[in-house]
Amino acid sequence: MKILHLADLHLGKRVNEYSMLEDQKYILDQILDIIDEKKPDCVIIAGDIYDRQTPPAEAVTLFDGFINSLHDRKLPVMAISGNHDSAERLAFGARIMEGEGIYFSPVYRGRTEPVVLKDEYGEVRFYLLPFIRPAHVRGFFENDEVRIADYTDAVNAAVTAMNVDFENGRNVLIAHQFVTGASAGGSEEMTVGGIENVESWVFDGFDYTALGHIHRQQQVGSERIMYSGTPLKYSLSEVDHEKVLLFVDIDGEGNVSTERVALRPLRDMRQIRDSYANISAMNYSEDYISIILTDEEELPDVLSSLRIKFPNIMKLSYDNKRSRAGSGEYSAADAQSRSPLELFGEFYEKRNGSPLSDEQTEYLRKMIETIWEGSENETEDN
Repeated sequence: MKILHLADLHLGKRVNEYSMLEDQKYILDQILDIIDEKKPDCVIIAGDIYDRQTPPAEAVTLFDGFINSLHDRKLPVMAISGNHDSAERLAFGARIMEGEGIYFSPVYRGRTEPVVLKDEYGEVRFYLLPFIRPAHVRGFFENDEVRIADYTDAVNAAVTAMNVDFENGRNVLIAHQFVTGASAGGSEEMTVGGIENVESWVFDGFDYTALGHIHRQQQVGSERIMYSGTPLKYSLSEVDHEKVLLFVDIDGEGNVSTERVALRPLRDMRQIRDSYANISAMNYSEDYISIILTDEEELPDVLSSLRIKFPNIMKLSYDNKRSRAGSGEYSAADAQSRSPLELFGEFYEKRNGSPLSDEQTEYLRKMIETIWEGSENETEDN
């Protein structure tokens, strides 16, 4: 069975106040063209369909058109909610759409029934697990013998409750979590931090685990556990990412092979580091640009001047003696590469001249997790 594994569309996203909707429509149309060429048997969307729980109408219309185009091609679609999505909104009308081969994960209630597709070798069972937190599953599983202390416990409890027959048939899990060993990058780093880690052993037994949440396409340990990555660059820290479509082929024995097809965006996102004279002599480009000027003297009205050549400048900064002398504090990009626990630990050590003790670190870790879950649950309730 040939599967197109997508994730993290983030429809409706804005990057540095630039709307990405035009770019997203362009890349979804490109994905449809590649589908027509590669002819997969089904499509997986592993969460974060939208960029926020209440997406703009234009983003909903865009996704509606994409789903209808997949349906016109007679392709089964299986989609789960990610941490940016509203599970309730995505699940609306799901039972009606199942009759048309469009499957959305329901709001998690302690059970995950498989979607069963068939190929020439027999059945493939797909388990749609939406993004979950420990607070989501404690009420279903925690008792005197079972404790849900962290994200690994939560996902393991949810997987165990699926009662998957790993000995017979082929099984695919669709999930949206941060798996230990993955290389975090881009605009999701502050979300995942070190708190949400899920150990990869909880996915043992599945022929393939289709993951969303991390924006860089990668495998975790083997090709059986994969992140598809985003179809577009959504952060200036992703300028070095190569965005691809991930096709996964599962044969009759459950062996997995993958194929990557490069995506070409309407506008690339890239960084230019050079002097003003050299940059102003470059060719016109509508790419999303981060410019780092190396001139020692800061130039007046330089942004307006450079926008003549680069109308979509997302960031302008200097790298010179003055800027390096004042670089004692972290930038926003630096902060995004550290978890809340790391940031507080570094702050504590600077203030007190000694690092946190093991006991203090563990206490702080538990406190951050409690606050994190509480604030996110409050946001969902509102």
